[in-house]
Amino acid sequence: MPETPVLDRGHWTTALDELTDAHGGELVSIEVLDPAIGHQYEAERLPFSYLAYDPKDDTVIVAVGGKPPRHPVVLRHMVPHPKEIDVSTTNVPEPAVRVLDQEDTATLITFYPAESGRTES
Repeated sequence: MPETPVLDRGHWTTALDELTDAHGGELVSIEVLDPAIGHQYEAERLPFSYLAYDPKDDTVIVAVGGKPPRHPVVLRHMVPHPKEIDVSTTNVPEPAVRVLDQEDTATLITFYPAESGRTES
């Protein structure tokens, strides 16, 4: 099983900016794993826009859409007051980021290669 390093809070902004740069042009799924209500998808394989940490508001933001004509609206999923961010980007089929909030609800952000040969309309 590959190691999933937990990011130090002092590196969240830089690490998420680097992930945004590394995964530009890919697709992303956002899943919320809530112990009380179960597993729910917020987005499934939509164009990735960015992943960021806002230290002022203490919020992680993942955004999809907004670039290709087929997905002109940006959908933002926010995790306020996260307590942990884990990354799994090497030696895995799909790189992923897990953000854990204060109530132990996990948001899983999974990256997929953009579908080749498909045209956006």
